[in-house]
Amino acid sequence: MKQLEKTFYSKTSMYSFVVVMVLILSMWIGTEQFAHIDMMLFGYIISSFVFAIGMTVRLCSWLIRPATRQMIKRSLANLKQRKRVKRNVFSILKTAMENIFLQKFIFKRGIYRGIMHWLIAWGCIGSFAITFGLVFGWMHFKLVDPETYQIIVMGIPTISMSAHGMFAELVYNGLNITALMVLIGVTMALIRRSVNKNVKAMQRTEFDLFPLYILLAVTVTGLVLTLSYAFLEGWMHPHLSLIHQVTVVIFLVYFPFGKLFHLPVRPLATAVPMNYQETTRVDKRACRSCQSPYSSDDQIADVKSILGVQSFDLQLADGSFLADYCPACRRKMRVMKQLNIETELEQPYAPIQTINDVQIPGFGRKRAAAYYEREEKAND
Repeated sequence: MKQLEKTFYSKTSMYSFVVVMVLILSMWIGTEQFAHIDMMLFGYIISSFVFAIGMTVRLCSWLIRPATRQMIKRSLANLKQRKRVKRNVFSILKTAMENIFLQKFIFKRGIYRGIMHWLIAWGCIGSFAITFGLVFGWMHFKLVDPETYQIIVMGIPTISMSAHGMFAELVYNGLNITALMVLIGVTMALIRRSVNKNVKAMQRTEFDLFPLYILLAVTVTGLVLTLSYAFLEGWMHPHLSLIHQVTVVIFLVYFPFGKLFHLPVRPLATAVPMNYQETTRVDKRACRSCQSPYSSDDQIADVKSILGVQSFDLQLADGSFLADYCPACRRKMRVMKQLNIETELEQPYAPIQTINDVQIPGFGRKRAAAYYEREEKAND
């Protein structure tokens, strides 16, 4: 592996090369040695390869971050533990159902936002699955007889269907269905961003609105293309096809480097509850000060490791770390540090001398005379 790595400029370039080779191999298998490549999709093929390289570069830059690397290391370590198998499987399935399929975390912020996000997310996922399946030749349709089609997946015959049946119509219009889902979701998002004053004040055109405009362009041109051949006898079909292809190319090239990148990363969120979901009386960490349970052993260890890699020295004088204390105790320690009262006061009711030389009056007592003398000198 080291020898192979030396032949490339970097690990990222090596991984990009491997991804491209795997895609080409999958095309060779799926198209039965390139026998079923549709040259009308050539533009989509090139942009899909650019998309794959961009995703590889973006994922590599994301994975070298200390927090991400520690998360991956912790996930692999926990998956290898036999005693955690049942717990890991349950956590992954639960998180996948609630946070990915149902997206409850968005519905908690409002029904409107939940429906909007769910339509965009699953519309994009469905469109990606169908588009890449057709572009890379992973699946195609074979005419068995004048009334029957068969779906060929990676060169293997699978489902046979009536050419004019309900199931066939759903398959043929799969991209139209997902495009309508995205169109409705994007429209809802644009309405929300144009009406909600709080959102308007915080949104950025290049980051928040541009992805929606791209999605809108792709879905509208795709649906207009369908209208052209289905209802308008192919009116301007070549021109509309080219326009749609251009919008898809822009979308695929932009995707790895913009806001939409969170879509492929989101499934990795299943690792968070799997790694850090506390189990009572098993891995609850007690606060070093108040002894109340506040986090898990794995999470505290990972926080210390991540901060150490980033050269954040949060070790205290007694050898402990801030991560060893619960949030309430950390706030208390911070306030005491700012007020310069980390130790017991000899005179608790006297004015307090803080670390910035500003005296805080004690309980029911006035500030010392020196405080007012300093103010008079400053005014002079």
